[in-house]
Amino acid sequence: MSTVRLTTAQALVRFLAAQYAERDGERHRLIAATWGIFGHGNVAGIGQALVEGAARPGAPAAMPFHQGRNEQAMVHAAVGYARQSRRLSAHAVTTSIGPGATNLVTGAALATINSLPVLLLPGDTFATRPADPVLQQLQLPSAGDVSVNDCLRPVSVYFDRVTRPEALVPAALEAVRTLADPAATGAVTLALPQDVQAEAYDWPEEFFAERTWRVRRPRPDAAELDAAVRAVRAAERPLVVAGGGVKHSAAEDALRTFAERAGLPVATTQAGKGVLPYDHPCDVGGVGHTGTETAAALARTADLVIGVGTRYTDFTTASGTLFPEGTRFLNLNVTGFDAHKQAALPLVADAREGLTALTGALDGHRSRDPEEWAAAKRDWQRRVDTAYTASGDGDARPTQTQVLGALDTLVDGSDILINAAGSLPGDLHKLWRARSADQYHVEYGYSCMGYEIPAAIGVLLAAPGRPVWALVGDGTYLMNPTEIVTAVQERLPLRLIVLQNHGYASIGGLSEAVGAERYGTDYRYRDADGGFTGPPLPVDLGANAASLGMRVLRPRTVRDLREALGEARAATVPTCVYVETETPDTVSGPPPAAAWWDVPVAETSTRPSAVKAREEYDRHVTARRRHL
Repeated sequence: MSTVRLTTAQALVRFLAAQYAERDGERHRLIAATWGIFGHGNVAGIGQALVEGAARPGAPAAMPFHQGRNEQAMVHAAVGYARQSRRLSAHAVTTSIGPGATNLVTGAALATINSLPVLLLPGDTFATRPADPVLQQLQLPSAGDVSVNDCLRPVSVYFDRVTRPEALVPAALEAVRTLADPAATGAVTLALPQDVQAEAYDWPEEFFAERTWRVRRPRPDAAELDAAVRAVRAAERPLVVAGGGVKHSAAEDALRTFAERAGLPVATTQAGKGVLPYDHPCDVGGVGHTGTETAAALARTADLVIGVGTRYTDFTTASGTLFPEGTRFLNLNVTGFDAHKQAALPLVADAREGLTALTGALDGHRSRDPEEWAAAKRDWQRRVDTAYTASGDGDARPTQTQVLGALDTLVDGSDILINAAGSLPGDLHKLWRARSADQYHVEYGYSCMGYEIPAAIGVLLAAPGRPVWALVGDGTYLMNPTEIVTAVQERLPLRLIVLQNHGYASIGGLSEAVGAERYGTDYRYRDADGGFTGPPLPVDLGANAASLGMRVLRPRTVRDLREALGEARAATVPTCVYVETETPDTVSGPPPAAAWWDVPVAETSTRPSAVKAREEYDRHVTARRRHL
């Protein structure tokens, strides 16, 4: 057997560079690039290996490298790239031991919850233990084999610690197999002790042979398909709930055909919004707590809910209060775990294959007519127009929804919007008019503040030439603005909209609703009583963005805003539109929630606001039900 002598880190980088994923004849590098921040736990191993394969005159890098500023943010960038790539291509992230490794945990949880592939390569403490402890090592008196990397176990779909060079072979093969598995993908972690990274070994050359991992499209079981067809034919008021699995499978055309031929209304989760364009007759908008009244009315009378690629989170089901008692569920999902939720009839299959099979087996059966909900859709769009339209002559300071309205007039199907947390996901789910399947990129599986800016960088790398917008509030911006520096370094035309409303607007509204009186949610000076009701803090986030290298535009009015957004869209450098927003008290804001969301309220209190909130909570909770 022919061998080649390399360090473990050099072998891993060479192996990853030879891995490909293929689906429907479309082939991509499985690991297209590596993000990294170097410390003593990876600089001499993975860092040196990346140098070995770095770009040279006339030859590209064996493994392209991106320099990050925050480990969590690097994972977010990798996740944004993977989502835009429909999970057919991913990035790796390397860190040192200690804080660098533990900073990965939040990003790993986000990736796994959203079933998006990312390969994590944290450094680890010495396998040979020449000194105990080494710098940044966690020691537990009860367990000598635990390191901080064990924090990544519960948020990884696959975890291994490579304590010998030869152990890399099965670990690396299992890692990439998992990344390419549509039913099992998420964060994959290979913990790499820093001494093992630098240790040499005679590797079989076959280990570095080019491999293509075919992303399966499993077809439905015949008996499950037959049961599904009978359920659809028997239903009088069926409703489709489309989730992110439709996008992962590239099943938008199959869903459109299925809905059109069977006459089915299609409501969408946060991850699924955009699978049909907003003006398609079968699209009824977002479903659940942040959805449209059109979708809510259809959900409340549905006798069959056909879930396609959805996990049925509490926002989708309105905490178990949206669908009526007696509703049956039919779930098409590539994972059996999700297909069986809500005591459903399972149809375990790839979304595209399952929808195609359902369409054929229904043989022209038509359940409903889009005219049933056409008037409700038109009424909802009038409400969207009201929320989007500026008051007066355009010289007023804009509200958040008016910012969305101004952006709505500017974009086309090539634009991509990225958001994750705060009040914006609710406004976007209700109001945004998605024009293309990948325009709406709202990460609401983990709803992680700080995701938007690095994720936008990942999307820009996956979709060069398209306008990419990261929408954030001031609270989210303060969580994680560091990758602005990366966008500047990479010369990526990131378009950032920062909405300055001096606090946590979303959680402030929730705080008021549950009787917590907005305590600790505003960015204000302390008052004489120790509270936070003083003047707003003099924070200038626009100046901060400028200091990190962005061009900053500062519109003051709705009229200014339209001009600034147009300028940002045409920009070729990272550009921030910094907007001080008006509260929606005096002008039209978003329509209220279409359905309930369960956030428990204090059962006893001396505060009148909490007592009133509990009364409201008790009224809503009686409508909660389990579908069995």
